[in-house]
Amino acid sequence: MGNMDSDLTQLGFLLLVSALVAMLTRRVRLPYTIGLVLAGMALYVLQIHIRWHLSKELIFSVFLPPLIFEAALFINWENFKKDLPVISVLATAGVMLAAAVTAVGMHYALDWDWGSATIFGILISATDPVSVIAAFKQAKSEGRLRLLIEAESLLNDGTAAVAFVTALAILTGTHQVFTTIAGNLLLTIVGGITVGAVTGFGLMFLAGRTPDYLVEMTFTTLAAYGSFFIAEHFHMSGVLATLTAGLVVGNFRSSSAITRAGRRALGPFWEFAAFVANSIIFLLIGAQEAQQHFKGIAFPLLVAVAMVTLGRAVAVYPLCALFIKSRFAVTYQHQHILFWGGLRGALALALALALPYEMPNHDAIVTATFAVVAFSVFVQGLTIPLLLRKVRPAS
Repeated sequence: MGNMDSDLTQLGFLLLVSALVAMLTRRVRLPYTIGLVLAGMALYVLQIHIRWHLSKELIFSVFLPPLIFEAALFINWENFKKDLPVISVLATAGVMLAAAVTAVGMHYALDWDWGSATIFGILISATDPVSVIAAFKQAKSEGRLRLLIEAESLLNDGTAAVAFVTALAILTGTHQVFTTIAGNLLLTIVGGITVGAVTGFGLMFLAGRTPDYLVEMTFTTLAAYGSFFIAEHFHMSGVLATLTAGLVVGNFRSSSAITRAGRRALGPFWEFAAFVANSIIFLLIGAQEAQQHFKGIAFPLLVAVAMVTLGRAVAVYPLCALFIKSRFAVTYQHQHILFWGGLRGALALALALALPYEMPNHDAIVTATFAVVAFSVFVQGLTIPLLLRKVRPAS
């Protein structure tokens, strides 16, 4: 990354661009994320060199923890618990169904080998919390619909990341028996949740021992990053750990465990952290989208977008139908938004960029991922606010 001084200069420049884009997009009523991606593309075209590049390390180590923590912070545990059956089914079986549909499509339509098709299906099947939360926050969507789509995008990240690591291990020849794979999966999920809960409760206990709200904010920052890094270090799910820590801290907020000043500062502090992380991610997505060469490969990319969209439909409608006669029933209008609001973004790119170079179809997978993310940002991102306005009375 070069020396520290130029890194800080780079950060300052990107924040200035983000702030100007935020002001401009609000004025012209354009979704903020689209403005950032366009700004990132413009920086590349103008040959203003951004030295940071999207990588799995950058996204996972720097940006994902604050984004997941901030989103989880505002999820009400009681409401979350009420809808957990629907959210869990969408975030587990939904991801697997979407991945299967995409993999089959890529194999038969483009003649990709099963390994490449499966890896692409898995990494692209999870909806991205970064994109989803940004879109729904800007559209000022509230209530059950927002809870369903945000909670699903947070949980299905965990599913996709775990499935991706498992599939990659099988494909790269570290053959393991089924029981070992199942055991590892269980450890990854349960371990991640446990680490998040222990870290969250432990640091909130410490936060309750000080009258200084700045120290309390420091403990919440440690909860976000600490839970993620501890879980990842022990090969557990960092995403689920940070999600759990965020739920713990967010639902502690209403208690007297921390000071009144701490409770007041928590929301704005984390909203700012998420704004910074979001801004830089979408600027970098724009800069890297501008470097992609989509010419001459329109057909494979259209197939990829079509398969991912079909996979999402198969993940949403049949699974929601399972709950139609129960108190968990999701209205058809909300199902349409769950389907179309399943945006892809930074997580898919992070996983695609982490693929080993010797992987068959490596470049094709990365290009297809960028194409699907571009479709998500521009087509779905622009139309989601219109769709939300139409269903507002039903929310």
